Amino acid sequence: MSTYSVKNNAAGSPRAMPFKKYKPFQPIALKDRTWPDQTIDQAPRWCSVDLRDGNQALIEPMTPLEKQMMYDLLIDLGFKEIEVGFPAASQTDFDFVRKIIEEGLIPDDVTIQVLCQAREDLITRTIEAVSGAKNVIFHLYNSTSTLQRKVVFGKSKAEIIELATQATDLVKTFIQPLEAAGTNVILEYSPESYTATEMDFAVEICAAVMEVWGATPEKKVILNLPATVEMTTPNIYADQLEYFLRHLPRRDLAVISLHTHNDRGTGVAASELGLMAGAERIEGTLFGNGERTGNCDIITMAMNLFSQGVDPQLYLSDMQRITAVSEACTKIPIHVRQPYAGELVFTAFSGSHQDAIRKGMAFVESGSDGAWEVPYLPIDPADVGGSYRETVRVNSQSGKGGVAFILENYFDVQLPRELLLELSPIVQKKSESEGGELKPDTIWNTFVQEMVDVEGPYQLIDYQIKTIPGEREHCSARVRVSESEIAIEGEGAGPIDAFVSALAKTLNESVNVVDYQEYALNEGSEAKAISIIAISDAQSSKCFGVGISPNTTTAAFRSIIAALNRLWRES
Repeated sequence: MSTYSVKNNAAGSPRAMPFKKYKPFQPIALKDRTWPDQTIDQAPRWCSVDLRDGNQALIEPMTPLEKQMMYDLLIDLGFKEIEVGFPAASQTDFDFVRKIIEEGLIPDDVTIQVLCQAREDLITRTIEAVSGAKNVIFHLYNSTSTLQRKVVFGKSKAEIIELATQATDLVKTFIQPLEAAGTNVILEYSPESYTATEMDFAVEICAAVMEVWGATPEKKVILNLPATVEMTTPNIYADQLEYFLRHLPRRDLAVISLHTHNDRGTGVAASELGLMAGAERIEGTLFGNGERTGNCDIITMAMNLFSQGVDPQLYLSDMQRITAVSEACTKIPIHVRQPYAGELVFTAFSGSHQDAIRKGMAFVESGSDGAWEVPYLPIDPADVGGSYRETVRVNSQSGKGGVAFILENYFDVQLPRELLLELSPIVQKKSESEGGELKPDTIWNTFVQEMVDVEGPYQLIDYQIKTIPGEREHCSARVRVSESEIAIEGEGAGPIDAFVSALAKTLNESVNVVDYQEYALNEGSEAKAISIIAISDAQSSKCFGVGISPNTTTAAFRSIIAALNRLWRES
């Protein structure tokens, strides 16, 4: 058996990570923040950046066919704003933008977005790419952070503002022919690395861009405030946004957009708190694909809204198709624990969880108040194309609840609690011996082997039932006992009573029926009856048996035989 040991340095102390090389992020001085008291009661404006930010993060960028597949999916899901590429930086992107414009593939209510750096040659190329489109968001950006100004550009704040405003003026001038031809152009400006920019400077540069553009309440500028690198906790991002909005001149002239990344694993949380702080628009990708650890996961964020009773304004009911297209286009598999979309996200292996889910499902199906209230399931799996049956799967951690759920939902079999207590350890032992998950068919076969077709000395060959005077029944049957075939006869108040009487009299078997239930397994001409009977012998040992047959009497007799064989096996 291997052991884990902590390596020590020369002085004998445990080794430490070089944490002192990193500086803590300084919070915003915002003592009277209001965003924690806000709630999200409507969906934001969504903008998918899968075809740009997501695409540039792929080891193998999408082919033209894959870009078309992704674009078609985004349209089907209901996105009204889609960043379709960086046409000035890539011929593939340029060609794709031209294709969807020239072939009329952009619905009238969809606005395409194109990214462009603050450089004249790139601006003119981008204008060329979007010529002929009906609605365009021209997404202009330049880096504004302290670190970028110092390390990358060697420019002062004034020089960075001049760069942004000159580029804005160029865009404003160059789009005039587009607008004259009928294209509606909206400016989006991103101070890249916003979260690492001094807040007052971020306000100053955005206000300068708005002024040069000539924003109006009827034609607002989109101010996109990106967490280009996620540097701190989501609450500080919300503080930055609230500070920004308090100090931005003419807030009514801007749409506040967020573009979070996921370096700390809280991209969705940061976007949600950003909405609470006053933002109106979210940029992100399906399943969070993007550079480094990715972007805001729009699927997760939209489904989070859905789970709170808010219309996400995206149609996500066919999650299997969404994941298939995403995997095909990005070559990135969806994790089995991906929120709302992973193979196992609605699955419980734990016995206590399975029991709670089973009871919760019964509560919902009983008619309650119409709301979804099932333990461990924040949403109904059927709402994203899943199935109730997929929520419970059985392995060595499962208990009677899981076995019951599988038998009920896959095979229409409802077993009494006592019988489940007998069956579940058998199923658990089989899982432990085989390792891993047991599929429904394996659980069914185990049930049949242990409770229905039970090996033992007794076997029913055939029988006849006749009604006799006194509202009684006479049963004559042939039963195999070990290697012998024996004819038995008996009378009783009904077929079961007569059969038990025949067994007791002829085989000298003291048999008492102490529990009995019967119901149909399915409906229609193929319906079968299932009989569940518990018997006790002279020693008062109780044992269940199960019989299945299209004939209710045959099912009852088979359950008695199964119970006898189980009683014999355990004696």
